Amino acid sequence: MAAREIAVTGLGLVTPGGIGTGPSWAAVRAGRGTASHDPLLAEHPARISCRVPGWDPDRLLGPRRAHRLDRFTQFALVAAHEAVTDAGLDPRTWDGARVGVVLGCADGGPGTVEEQHRVMLESSPSRVSPLLLPMQLPNMLAGQAAIEFGATGPNLVVATACASGTTALGTARDLLLLDRCDIVLAGGAEAMITPLVMAGFAKMGALSTRFDDPATASRPFDADRDGFVAGEGAGVLVLERAADARARGARIRARIAGYGATADAHHVTAPHPEGHGIDAAIRAALADAGATGADVDHVNAHGTSTPRNDLVEATVLRRTLDGDPLVTSTKGVTGHLLGAAGAVEAAFTVLAVEQGLVPPTANLNTPGDRIDIKIATAETHRPIGLALSNSLGFGGQNAVVAITP
Repeated sequence: MAAREIAVTGLGLVTPGGIGTGPSWAAVRAGRGTASHDPLLAEHPARISCRVPGWDPDRLLGPRRAHRLDRFTQFALVAAHEAVTDAGLDPRTWDGARVGVVLGCADGGPGTVEEQHRVMLESSPSRVSPLLLPMQLPNMLAGQAAIEFGATGPNLVVATACASGTTALGTARDLLLLDRCDIVLAGGAEAMITPLVMAGFAKMGALSTRFDDPATASRPFDADRDGFVAGEGAGVLVLERAADARARGARIRARIAGYGATADAHHVTAPHPEGHGIDAAIRAALADAGATGADVDHVNAHGTSTPRNDLVEATVLRRTLDGDPLVTSTKGVTGHLLGAAGAVEAAFTVLAVEQGLVPPTANLNTPGDRIDIKIATAETHRPIGLALSNSLGFGGQNAVVAITP
């Protein structure tokens, strides 16, 4: 198994909890929701969101660079810079041909599309920015990261809806195990809080309408949950083979020990009612890690705060994991970061394993009917030998990573 050990040597986060891993993790540990009324969505069916606080791309990336990037790519580059620095790596000295980039997102740059569509309708097609496509195309997420860091190895963006960030980690792990790369920047980024996208989610009935108390609107597994709150941000993890990390004296924060991915093949938006897909993904990740359900100490659940998703996932966890692990959903704090969720939550899981600390599930007052799992309602210190981070997405996408110290 030593040859299959994939180490996490760097973390970078941009979340509604704050810019940087420290502020983001502190917000999750505090268990306070970040949702608030969104001025962009005033009088909109959505109205509330979880935004990245104090976001200033001109300061963080420079005005010229920031102007040429959609918000989702801005998030990714800031997170990636933190992750590379945290890993103790210097892109000026690495062999770029052995460095890959695998990032996930669900939608690319809808903010740029909506803005330029307005320009076309209100003025003329000739007034549309020549940067429209370079800014909004999903693959630009990885392409811009490659340019930023001189990474000339495999370069791709994966799109498995809200499982995208986790799918990216699994794909990056495969590249390392196949010796296609020595280092991979892996994760996800999303900036989908736009009027059109939020109107679509609202029309589906997927969003919370707890507008009178936004901070408590995202309440995973709670009896009064009524939908998710959209968030934005990015998470980037630096992955290496553990032997290579040890050889260069790097700090190994945790290991990606297993990965599982499945499709429900059931419905475009609803999970399989029996949870067969997520069940199979969990079992595949455990088998890949050489573990069983009894070995799991902690689960960072997908836990979106939607009635059906939370019930299905809780039922599967009860059925599949017989070790009674402590479960949390960090979406109570951050909201749902959509295609970035899996990467951000995997980073939180790495921190939980590294520090022996399970963060609380914010806004959980009374578990919902038939939610029969052990959920952390307060910060809990305990050794974590194996943790899972679950992600589910529209189209029946399921992805799970198993993380060990």
